[in-house]
Amino acid sequence: MRAALGRFGSTLMWLVFPKSRKIKTVGNHSSTLSEMRWTVRLAESLLEVGPDPLLVCTEDGQVALANAAARALFGREDLAGRSIEDLVPPEIRPVVPRFRAYLAGAHPLRRAGQPLNMVRRDGSQFLADITLSVIEAEEGLFLYATIRDTSAEGFDPAQSLLASIVQSSHDAIVTTDLDGEVLSWNPGAERLYGYTAGEMVGRPKDIIIPPDRRPDEAEIRAVVGAGGRVDRYRTTRRRRDGTDFTVSMLVSPLTGPDGRTVGVTTITRDVSERERAEAQMQSVLDAAPDPLLGVDERGRVVLVNASAERLFGIPRFDITDMPVAHLLPGFPEGTVAHRRDDGTVPVEITLNSLHTDDGMITLASVRDMTERLADQAEQQRLREEAERQKDEVRQQRTQRLESLGQLAGGVAHDFNNLLAVILNYAEFIVEDGADTPMALDAEQILRAGRRGSELTHQLLAFARREVIRPKPLDVNRVVDEVQQMLTRSIGEHIDLATDLAEPLPSVVADAGQLEQVLVNLAVNARDAMPAGGHLSIDTGLVDVGEEHTATREGLQPGLYVRIRVSDTGTGMPREVIDQAFEPFFTTKPSGEGTGLGLATVYGIVVQAGGTVYIYSEPGVGTTITILLPASDADPRPADPTRVARPPGRGQTVLVAEDEPALREVTTRILRRGGYTVLAAADGLAALHLAAEHGGPIHLLLTDVVMPGMLGRVLAERLLRTRPATRVLFMSGYAQPVLTSNGILDPGVHLLEKPFTGTDLLNAVGEQLALVG
Repeated sequence: MRAALGRFGSTLMWLVFPKSRKIKTVGNHSSTLSEMRWTVRLAESLLEVGPDPLLVCTEDGQVALANAAARALFGREDLAGRSIEDLVPPEIRPVVPRFRAYLAGAHPLRRAGQPLNMVRRDGSQFLADITLSVIEAEEGLFLYATIRDTSAEGFDPAQSLLASIVQSSHDAIVTTDLDGEVLSWNPGAERLYGYTAGEMVGRPKDIIIPPDRRPDEAEIRAVVGAGGRVDRYRTTRRRRDGTDFTVSMLVSPLTGPDGRTVGVTTITRDVSERERAEAQMQSVLDAAPDPLLGVDERGRVVLVNASAERLFGIPRFDITDMPVAHLLPGFPEGTVAHRRDDGTVPVEITLNSLHTDDGMITLASVRDMTERLADQAEQQRLREEAERQKDEVRQQRTQRLESLGQLAGGVAHDFNNLLAVILNYAEFIVEDGADTPMALDAEQILRAGRRGSELTHQLLAFARREVIRPKPLDVNRVVDEVQQMLTRSIGEHIDLATDLAEPLPSVVADAGQLEQVLVNLAVNARDAMPAGGHLSIDTGLVDVGEEHTATREGLQPGLYVRIRVSDTGTGMPREVIDQAFEPFFTTKPSGEGTGLGLATVYGIVVQAGGTVYIYSEPGVGTTITILLPASDADPRPADPTRVARPPGRGQTVLVAEDEPALREVTTRILRRGGYTVLAAADGLAALHLAAEHGGPIHLLLTDVVMPGMLGRVLAERLLRTRPATRVLFMSGYAQPVLTSNGILDPGVHLLEKPFTGTDLLNAVGEQLALVG
């Protein structure tokens, strides 16, 4: 004992004279030292006879001082100088590293209520309650430990009963300090984890915690240490054999005699298979985004998830065992959910069955339809708005085309009359002055007149005012016939290929107009490939359903013959595509395009009951797709080539034409063709001439639109008195008067202006040939 005190002398002096006290040397120096030695001996005696076992240890874990009570407790007289490793059971060694870590870290000056298993000299173990104090001396840090043998102390009945409950509990009850070092370990913990109390007390609790859960545990200790509350929760623990398992834990603070939180108590229970299944089911239910209710065979709620709590505004504990009809009237067919605040929510219910040991549970998924219905209403509004805008665009386009059609009709009527005069007088010059310079000049006039005639036809075509003569056509045959002409006209620098599907149903269209469509598209493609490229025409059959994009253009569902013209040209940007079918819109330089090519295509196709749309990318090329309604009718063969009719034999032709120049040229052509001509400037004059004419009138050749009386009215009145007279109408704008949807009425014969002399004589000859 004295040897230990010799080493620990300065520490004892610190206990008697703390650093806060200044020891002054007054008078004789030797008397002061003598007084200090006497004080040390007094301290030695006081510690030696103290009632509680006392140990003072150095930083390396050696016992520097042990009083009589401590020597008696451990049954050792040689405690001083021994390592503290000799005072604990082998299974919890080593403790010196933990001892040093405690001294090196942040620690309170005094720490009470620290349980630790300790061992006597005879090998018997006891649970000690230790109070620790850290002493700072010149030689370093020392740990001052007061030890109480809890097994030797008499506890009151309540404490004894509590200890008995802890010891007999099937749950694992573990206490740790705020650093996670185990303070107590009951038999339930030994059974659950596979470690004995001697192996765990004094060691870190992290031994039984999987690495990925240790941060959570440290956070819980911090919350409890700060006075916070932790509800029961599920987590994972690790047994001695390395297996991980799921546990349910209840956490509470461990308080010292002064009421301060000194540690954490956990009560841990291994979750049973049933509990695990229920926990998994509840976890699945709570993870579901839609509210879920489990309804038993009585119609009462037995399962509730978090989303259902939010939907109904009722805690799950109140929902459980509630009749489901209180929440979902008309369950399971109901479409409304009742909330606690008496509000209602539109819902959609989906049911599934779940068989359990307690009977069948109906699992109802209750989807809040508020947002979906709002979205559907918004989508419907947007669709209606889009349709309205589309209808407005279509109406505007129709009105624009109607206006342009009226304008084109008026222009065509007058312009075609002029062209007819120009063309026929030019023909007179060519015929009468053959091989003369004037004849050559007249040829130029004829070419210009024919070009003007083509323009008027295009104006009428895009405005859907041209008279058409539709019949069932074989599209593939039309493509074959046009291909030969296109090969010559588009140039050798463009490769033309066709891919025609067989067999195809017929389409009802005007053969000449369909040829014009293909020519216009090929010419546009040629102009888009000045350096050469590839042009392809393919055909096929398309079944247009309700969802087909073509129905957006007003096309009715059904079978359609597709004609597709594709090129590898410059392509078109979106802003050009949007205006491509507009009349007079062109991207070509001035003088190189009229802007009527695609407009004409659009008018012809729509007039035939179809549609046309464009796909194009700049630098890639353009594809124009035409859809024409398929027909069950058999295709008709092409019209036989017209042959020149023999000259007239003096038959009488009554001509009614309000344009003097055209009336004059028509009369001149007919007379040169061998016919007798009666010419009138209008309908009334024609009827007057017919009444005065004593002989037969074989043919009435009348303009359709004339001032005072239309050509149709003139024909009807003339036929009342002369039923044997044939009728041939002539006009450059006859559609509104003589046709239905652009198709000539049955029995109506029409010569379209501008016409040449040959056209006129052939038409007149055909009508007179019908007379016999």
